[in-house]
Amino acid sequence: MAYCIGHGVFQAAGDYQRAEGGVPTTVAGDSSGVTRPGLITLWAAPRSRSTAFFRYMLEHGGLLALHEPFDNIADYGSTEVNGHLVSDPAELITTLLGLAGTATVFFKETTDRRHRAVLADRRFLTEVTHTFLIRAPAEIADSIYAIRPEMTLSEIGLEHAYDLYQAILAAGGAQPVVVDSADLMADPAATMAAYCAAVGIPFSRPALRWAPGDRDEWRLSARWHARVSESTGFTQSATSYAITTANNAMLARFSTHHGPFYRALRAHRIAIS
Repeated sequence: MAYCIGHGVFQAAGDYQRAEGGVPTTVAGDSSGVTRPGLITLWAAPRSRSTAFFRYMLEHGGLLALHEPFDNIADYGSTEVNGHLVSDPAELITTLLGLAGTATVFFKETTDRRHRAVLADRRFLTEVTHTFLIRAPAEIADSIYAIRPEMTLSEIGLEHAYDLYQAILAAGGAQPVVVDSADLMADPAATMAAYCAAVGIPFSRPALRWAPGDRDEWRLSARWHARVSESTGFTQSATSYAITTANNAMLARFSTHHGPFYRALRAHRIAIS
C-alpha cells in the first residue's frame, strides 16, 4: 500500500530499526525491497553532480525527497517541507526527525557553508543515516568559478564536509557512506546500487532515467542546475573552462587547501562492484 505526502509517495512501513529513544533508522545493507521509515541525508560538495543524484531519488519513489532545505533557509529565509514553511534550522531538524518516524525522508544539502545547527544537535548527528558526495577539488573550483567568479575558499565545501564527517563519528554516529562523483559518473548503475544497499533502500534501475525539465524543488537556485534540467540521466560531458586551477593562482590555492580533506573522505568511499 502506498500513500502520498508532499512531493513523495511512501510504501506502507514494514519492520524497521529504531535508534534507542529516537526515530526509525534505515537498515544498512538491507535489500529486501521495502522502503523503511527513516531519514537519509546526502551532504554534497558543490558541483559534485548532487542534483543529478537528487533527481534519481525523485524518480525512485517510496520516499519524500527534499532539495537543500538548510540552504533555502539561509539564502531565502524559509523552506517548504511537506506543505509547510519552515524558517529556522532547529525547527527544520525537529520537522525532519518527526517525518522520519513514519516515512522515508531523503534530503540533499551542500557543504559550501558550515551547518551549525546540525553540528550542535547530537541526536541529529547520531540517529540519522548520513552520506556524503565528494568530487576532486580542482574540478569543483573550476565549475564554481564559471558561475560565481567571486567565490571564496570555503565554498569548495570539502573542509566543511570533512568536519561534519568527523563530528558524526565523534558524537557516536554510524560510519557515513561516502560516494565519489567520479565513481558515480563512471558507472551510475553500480554506484547507485551500492549506495541504495548501504543505506537500506531498494535499488531502482528505471530511476536512472528521467524526463528533462526544470523542477519546482530547485526553482530558487535554478542557475546552478541548468545541466540537470536538460538531462535525461547521469551523463558525463566534457566541459572546457577558460579559467581553471591550471591558469589561475586563486583557484589553484583553493584546490590545494581542500585536497587533504578530499583525500581523507575519499579513503572511506563506498566500494563499487
